[in-house]
Amino acid sequence: MLQLLLDLLKDPLQFLTEFISANGSLTYALLFLIVFVETGLVVMPLLPGDSLLFSVGLLASASGQIDVYYVIPLLILAALSGDQVNYFLGKYFSSWIREREQILFLKRSHVEQTETFYAKYGAKTVILARFIPIVRTVAPFVAGAGRMSYPVYLLYGFLGACLWVTSITMAGFYLGDNAFVKENFEKVVLGIVGVSVLPILVGLIKQRFAK
Repeated sequence: MLQLLLDLLKDPLQFLTEFISANGSLTYALLFLIVFVETGLVVMPLLPGDSLLFSVGLLASASGQIDVYYVIPLLILAALSGDQVNYFLGKYFSSWIREREQILFLKRSHVEQTETFYAKYGAKTVILARFIPIVRTVAPFVAGAGRMSYPVYLLYGFLGACLWVTSITMAGFYLGDNAFVKENFEKVVLGIVGVSVLPILVGLIKQRFAK
């Protein structure tokens, strides 16, 4: 199991190619599970997200072994379902978190800062968080712990899931025949991850200089 996880993290495209050859349509169940866990369990923030979706789109374009018009709604459902689980876990443990300074990597100050952040910038931050690795895993939990309005969270969470899954999967789909992408897939994936974490780096730099 650990080796499968390492293979998935190392090269999502190669992992999916081999899994499809061995398991066929079970690949859809695996994709649903990965996206659901990445967005639904706050303790699993390191699973591939952007690179996985890009690989799915690329395989759908290059080999036709994945139906892009079926997999996109499926993964939107997975992302949205994971969000709901994460949100209600945060809401359930909200009081417990507030009574302690820190639980694992989550501090009470994180919840308080998130409440302030949502109050200042609005629920559109739920959409933006979807495109940032690790943040998209932690944000639903903290939103629940911060007691953000659920109807508002559900609406923006749905919009974020649709935009995230569709945009990155279709990017892989339309770039699947590009020779540069085929020959430099690892570099392209690293570029996607780099762009995704750029907002975090900018925020950290601003925070550093503000101090």
